[in-house]
Amino acid sequence: MIELSTPTTGTHGRVALVTGAARGIGLGIAAWLISEGWQVVLTDLDRERGSKVAKVLGENAWFIAMDVANEAQVALGVAEVLGQFGRLDALVCNAAVADPHNITLESLDLAYWNRVLAVNLSGPMLLAKHCAPYLRAHSGAIVNLASTRAGQSEPDTEAYAASKGGLLALTHALAISLGPEIRVNAVSPGWIDTRDPAVRRAEPLTDADHAQHPAGRVGTVEDVAAMVAWLLSKNAGFVTGQEFVVDGGMTKKMIYSE
Repeated sequence: MIELSTPTTGTHGRVALVTGAARGIGLGIAAWLISEGWQVVLTDLDRERGSKVAKVLGENAWFIAMDVANEAQVALGVAEVLGQFGRLDALVCNAAVADPHNITLESLDLAYWNRVLAVNLSGPMLLAKHCAPYLRAHSGAIVNLASTRAGQSEPDTEAYAASKGGLLALTHALAISLGPEIRVNAVSPGWIDTRDPAVRRAEPLTDADHAQHPAGRVGTVEDVAAMVAWLLSKNAGFVTGQEFVVDGGMTKKMIYSE
C-alpha cells in the first residue's frame, strides 16, 4: 500500500522532471511540487512502483522508466517529456545508488565503483546535457541531490562519497556554463527518514536518534522537498552554484567519544 498526502489539482503550466521519484526523497519532492501546481514527470528504474505512485499523485503526475546512466534512455525520456508537454522548466536529479557503505576498499569491485559514479554523477551530467536547451527556453532551474557525505565520511564509503563530492563540483560547473538562463544548485541532505509512512509508524526512531540533532529531530522528505521547491521558484532567482545543507545542524556539531 502506497501512502501519500493528496496533492492539490490544477497546474500553472510549469513542468518538472524528477529522477529517482518512485520512493523516498524523490517521491517527496514530486508530491510537494504537485501540491504547488507543477506538472511533474517522475522517472525511476522501478517501473511498477513508479506507475503506481504516479496514479496516486493524480493527473499532474506522469511516469516514465529511465536508467539515468544510459544516455540513450535519457535522450528518449527527455524527448517523451517534450512530446507530451511541449516544455520543461525544472530538472531535479535525485536518482542514485543510495547504499553509502559496507564495502571495504580491499573488496571494492571496480564494476560497482563505476556503476555508482555512472548513476550518481554521470547521470546528472547527461540529464543536464539533454535538458539544457529546453530549460534555457523558459529560464529554468536544476537542483542536484548531493549528500553531507560529500564533506564527511564513515568507513567504507569511497564510491558514494566520491560521487556526491563530484556532484557538488558538477553543480557549480554547470551553474557557470549554463547561466544566466539556467540556475543550478545542490541540496545535501543529512539523516532523512525516507521510509514509507507505514514502516515509520511500525518502527519509530528512538528519542536518542532525534535528540542528537541540534534541530531536535531526524529529517523528513518534506524538509528536503521544501528546499528544492524554493530553489526552483522565482524567489531563488539570485541563487545559483550553491550547496544547501539540510541536516538538522549535524555537520556543525562537535562530537567527541566519551
